[in-house]
Amino acid sequence: MQNIFEMAKKNLEKAAAAMKLDPKVAKILEQPERTLEVSIPVTMDDGRIEVFTGYRSQHNTALGPAKGGIRFHQDVTMDEVKTLAFWMTFKCAVIGLPYGGGKGGVVVDPRKLSRSELERLSRGYIQRIAPIIGEYDDIPAPDVNTDSRIMGWMVDEYSRLRGHNVPGVITGKPKTIGGSAGRGSATGRGVMFCVREAFNVLGIDKSQATVAVQGFGNVGGFSAKLIHDLGAKVVAVSDVNGGIYNEEGLNPYDVEKYVKETGSVVGYPGAKAVSNKELLELPVTVLVPAALEGQITAENADRIKAQVIAEGANGPTTPEADEILSAKGVMVIPDILANAGGVTVSYFEWVQNLYRYYWSEREVHAREEELMVKAFNEVYKASQKYQVNMRVAAYIVALERLSEAMKLRGWI
Repeated sequence: MQNIFEMAKKNLEKAAAAMKLDPKVAKILEQPERTLEVSIPVTMDDGRIEVFTGYRSQHNTALGPAKGGIRFHQDVTMDEVKTLAFWMTFKCAVIGLPYGGGKGGVVVDPRKLSRSELERLSRGYIQRIAPIIGEYDDIPAPDVNTDSRIMGWMVDEYSRLRGHNVPGVITGKPKTIGGSAGRGSATGRGVMFCVREAFNVLGIDKSQATVAVQGFGNVGGFSAKLIHDLGAKVVAVSDVNGGIYNEEGLNPYDVEKYVKETGSVVGYPGAKAVSNKELLELPVTVLVPAALEGQITAENADRIKAQVIAEGANGPTTPEADEILSAKGVMVIPDILANAGGVTVSYFEWVQNLYRYYWSEREVHAREEELMVKAFNEVYKASQKYQVNMRVAAYIVALERLSEAMKLRGWI
C-alpha cells in the first residue's frame, strides 16, 4: 500500500509543479489531520475474549466532513488507512463534493468469524470511534469485506449511543433504513459516463467501439453492462479465475447469468479463454481495469492497444506505465475520476438522510450523471490548458478546490 501512497504523491508533485501550487498547500496535505488507533475487545462464541485493532484516519476537512470506507482485512495497517484517506480527499475534491478524505479499518479476517462475532466486532468498532465520527464530522461507508448489512449494525450502534436515530452517520446502508436507490450500480455507472464523455471528446463512434473489462465484480460487472447498453461492443471480461474473449461481442447480462450458475466467467460458451494479462493487451478501443492495483506496468504498457483506459479499480496503473501510455497518446481516465460514482451516490445518500426525504432511482442516476459529466469536462479542460495527461489534470482540479478552501478558511 506504500506503493499506492508513492503513486499518489508523485501525481500530487506533478500537478503542483504544473499549476505552480502554493507549497504551503502541499505541506498541509502531506499529513492527515487526525488518526485514531483503537482496541476492540469482542466476546467470541465460545466465551473467550479476542482483542482486535482498529484504525480511522481523517486526512483533510477543508472542503467538509471526512468521508471514506471501513475495511475488514487481516493486513490492514495505519499506513494503508492514511494512504486511502489521502486518496479520498482528492476523489471528493475532483468531483466537487463537500467532503474531505477519511478511511478506516480493522485488522481481522472476517471469514474466520461467525455472523454474531462479526456483528459484535462491527458494533465494538463504532463504540470506539464514536467520539470522532458523526453526520457533520466523519461519515464512514463500506469498503473491502464490509457491506450494507455491516453498515446497518454500525448505524444502529451509533444511533443507540446517541439515543436517537442518526441515519446520516453512515452511507451504504440497506435501503429500508436510509440507504439510497441507485447505490449498487453507482461506481460502474460513473465509469460508463466517463467512457461516454471520452468518446465525445475524442470523436469515437460508440457503435464501432470495442471494450475489454478486467474484473467482473460489482464495478466491472456494472461497467460492462452499462457500456453495452450505451451501444459499444463488450468483447472480453475476466474474473480472478481467468477471462473470456469473443471479437464478435459478448452480452454481459448473459455472462452474469452464467456466473450466477457456475461461479465464474471461465468456460462461458462461444468464447475463447484468455488470461487476465492477455485481456489487457487485446486490440480494443476501451480497456476498463476494474480488478486489482498495479495491473498496467512498465512491462506491459507498450503492448496495450486501447485508445482509452477507464480505471474502475484503485491504482491499476503504475507511474512508469502512465508515462508510456501518455507518450503513446492513450487517454487514461484516472481512478479518482473514473470510479468516483460510488462516493458521489454516497453523498446523495447522506443528503437524503439529512433531509429525511428520498429520491427515486431515476433522480439519483440523473444527479450522478450531472456531477460525473461536469467533473470529466473540468478535468479534460485542465489537461488541455496545462498540457498534461488526465491523471495530473484531475489532481490539478482537486488541488484548485482544496487550495481555495484552505485560503478562504485562513489556514494558509
